[in-house]
Amino acid sequence: MLEITNLHASVGDKPILKGLTLEVPAGEVHAIMGPNGAGKSTLTNVLGGKPGYEVTEGSVTFRGEDLLALEPHERAAKGLFLGFQYPVEIPGVSNVQFLREALNAQRKARGEEPLSGGEFLKLAKDKAALLRMDMEMLKRQVNVGFSGGEKKRAEMVQMGILDPAFAVLDETDSGLDIDALRIVGAGINAIMRSPDKAVLLITHYQRLLDVVKPDKVSILAGGRIVETGGPELALRLEAEGYDAVMA
Repeated sequence: MLEITNLHASVGDKPILKGLTLEVPAGEVHAIMGPNGAGKSTLTNVLGGKPGYEVTEGSVTFRGEDLLALEPHERAAKGLFLGFQYPVEIPGVSNVQFLREALNAQRKARGEEPLSGGEFLKLAKDKAALLRMDMEMLKRQVNVGFSGGEKKRAEMVQMGILDPAFAVLDETDSGLDIDALRIVGAGINAIMRSPDKAVLLITHYQRLLDVVKPDKVSILAGGRIVETGGPELALRLEAEGYDAVMA
């Protein structure tokens, strides 16, 4: 579903990704772990199409198309979802308004009919229930006054509503307490565990992987994937640290 080949990317004049190669097929949850400064967030931003990140070499193919040739909104319409490490606040815009506009924009791009207000509210209520989020929360301004855990849960509700084919989740466990972590992890499983979907899950910690249970784990260091294995690789990292495992 996603194939990254020899990807080089820079921010300003500083090279960050230095020949990253990775393949994530449909039906797979693939976790990426790595030390700070390894390039994990840069990879996320390149896949999402964030301005300021220049790809200097290599390719990214998503569902058979050149992902790098698409604008960010086109990537979203093709089925790519990006979960942020720090979800932003949007004052003056309610979650319900934001999510309905986003969903119908994607449906229009795919040639589908927009959802009516009633249809959308039913969908939103169902997805909010998965994340144990009250609909009153979705009537509030996007992330304004939300705790860290509430922001992440709201973002997972957004993922459920948009129903992407591929989710790139950048440290979704950041700032979550134990209960919120279990709820968010269960939400990822309920929304994205499917033979025709896939997840690239970027994390520092084993605790989220205990819930989501990835099929593969890769170590990203120095701008490249340096090792890939099964879930046991994450357990080794947790027990021994990056230096010991990579040595």
